[in-house]
Amino acid sequence: MQYGRIMGIDYGRVRIGIALTDLLKTIASPYEVYKSVSRKKDIEYFVKLIKEKEVDKVVLGLPLNMDGSEGERALKTRAFGDELEKASNVPVVYQDERLSSVEAENYLLDGDLRRDKRKNLIDKVSASIILEDYLRSIAK
Repeated sequence: MQYGRIMGIDYGRVRIGIALTDLLKTIASPYEVYKSVSRKKDIEYFVKLIKEKEVDKVVLGLPLNMDGSEGERALKTRAFGDELEKASNVPVVYQDERLSSVEAENYLLDGDLRRDKRKNLIDKVSASIILEDYLRSIAK
């Protein structure tokens, strides 16, 4: 069995949520929220994190429109994914992320967190949900 992690990313303009699996790739956990600096610095940060955390696959949430089509945000996400894949030599796959932020918000509301605390957590929880959805899809 090959050990390594899968990284889930909820890519946003300002904040980027990150989740990681355990080394057996069975459990997704929120990791952190990275504040975007610039495309170049962002890619450098993720390449370093991929190496440090022994990541061998990245799952990038793809923000599709409700009808399943891809808009401008999805194109920007794919451009980021393409650049990250080239820089890290780690495959990037895409996972439909429709409603993951809503699901994360509901999850945090159930936890009775104040609004300011939810804002700081929502992106990494969304990344975890994206990663969990991907793990379920490959387990079938």
